[in-house]
Amino acid sequence: MKGGDEAPGAARVRLDKWLWAARFFKTRALATAAVDGGKVQVNAQRVKPARAVHVGETLTIRRGTEEFVIVVRALSEQRGPAREAQQLYEETEDSRRKREEAREQRRLLAGSAPSPARRPNKQDRRRIIRFTRQEH
Repeated sequence: MKGGDEAPGAARVRLDKWLWAARFFKTRALATAAVDGGKVQVNAQRVKPARAVHVGETLTIRRGTEEFVIVVRALSEQRGPAREAQQLYEETEDSRRKREEAREQRRLLAGSAPSPARRPNKQDRRRIIRFTRQEH
């Protein structure tokens, strides 16, 4: 057994493998890249993908514009159905509220910026190029 601080018989699960099993990332490679990039923190500390996850630890996961703050409730190395994956963690109420508020703000901002009626055609693109070259 690796590491002397673990209890005998305790399961050891890598962080990247747990994130994949909990369905935060589609592949282990994406989970590893996120951890290496500082998008995942354990107890507010930057960690490595091979770090062991323990029940009760707090993870902060940034995925795109969303940020999850979760508490690990169970360990698993196998990726299962979404219902089983949701049993592995519990999201904090504050985190859930912040994500919903951010989602609502994005929805409201998206409605204020009208989308163009159509894509620019060749003539429109030439006008855009001419216009941008005049500014320089």
